Amino acid sequence: MQKYHIAYLLARLPIAFSMFGHGLVRIPKLEKFSAGMVKSFADTMLPAALVQPFSYVLPFLELITGLLLIAGLFTRFANILGVAIMLALIFGSCMQEQWNSVFTQIIYGAYFALLYLFADHNKFSLDNLFNTHKTSIAG
Repeated sequence: MQKYHIAYLLARLPIAFSMFGHGLVRIPKLEKFSAGMVKSFADTMLPAALVQPFSYVLPFLELITGLLLIAGLFTRFANILGVAIMLALIFGSCMQEQWNSVFTQIIYGAYFALLYLFADHNKFSLDNLFNTHKTSIAG
């Protein structure tokens, strides 16, 4: 059984660090990131009034999702949040007709879903230490 717990940790950490890194590098240059995102949606049907607020929130959601997954805290919730982020990004990529990005985001979404599915193997985590996975609304 130990190998399943180790495998879950080894699967959880790469996507955790990816999400953490996405948020971490964007937050210090939030204005520039936001302006770039708004510009990239200029020729789509999404109005800047929707894109701009999302662009300010996205890096923080990525960072929080990454931190929760790194720590293994509220892991099921973090995976649901990860899927929600991917759904928003998939929709945006569809509006931009960026089909390669859509494919990558679908892979991320499936990865989060699999982590959610196998969260019972999340032994090396704060969830296991604090037993939060038993009481989580997402679990």
